[in-house]
Amino acid sequence: MMARTVLVTGGGRGIGLGVVRQFLDEGCNVTVLEKNLDAADPSFADLVASTPQLWAMAGDLNNPDDREAFLQGTIERFGRLDILINNAGVAPRVRRDLLEVDEQSWDFVLDTNLKANFFLTQRVAQLMMAQRPVDGARGFIINYGSLNSYVVATDRVEYCASKAGIAMLTQVFARRLAPEQIYVYEVRPGVIDTPMTSVVHEKYTRMIEQEDAFPIARWGQPSDVALAISALVSGKFRYSTGEVINVDGGFHLRKL
Repeated sequence: MMARTVLVTGGGRGIGLGVVRQFLDEGCNVTVLEKNLDAADPSFADLVASTPQLWAMAGDLNNPDDREAFLQGTIERFGRLDILINNAGVAPRVRRDLLEVDEQSWDFVLDTNLKANFFLTQRVAQLMMAQRPVDGARGFIINYGSLNSYVVATDRVEYCASKAGIAMLTQVFARRLAPEQIYVYEVRPGVIDTPMTSVVHEKYTRMIEQEDAFPIARWGQPSDVALAISALVSGKFRYSTGEVINVDGGFHLRKL
């Protein structure tokens, strides 16, 4: 059986690196688009150097030419696109009350988290549609939502709006691509122990340990997200698309 090819944006650290490791362990070819390879986790360069089935390209997700070069480079190396994981995302550089947010901060977050993800997904869908199906699927697309798509954070409205938008993009792509045998899912991570959450580590540790906010009372790990994605693209959910999978320790469960 031919190895599947997995594309991961922002796969050089954090959740993305956990996803890269998971699919390499499964025997897949993996390609990574990373804006700044020098800023990746120190272990990533070693992984690229020692792993023939892993290719990393430095490029800006917001740049259409870089997106296309990444896709064509993947096809040249591995022949097809089987799984797209829209992992790359940014948070506001500075948290501000929503009444103080400026257009630069809004554009910085929405351009990456929503606009660039939309146009990359659009192009990948076009390329997947031209492929022959393998085991009943032309491809899988995974979007990252967030608990901030439904939990208000007035000091980072840009991020909340971008993730609410991702929830709807998942739905519309799932509806459009289902007849093409392309399956689209949203994975909604909760509090995952990564560099992005390091600035609020104390706050979330208190919520986990003292405030009973998380029924599974621990920090989430990148491997938790990676295993959920692996299950979704395993081919065992062929009568499901557009689903949301919460990987949040049960945070989304409400109680009185």
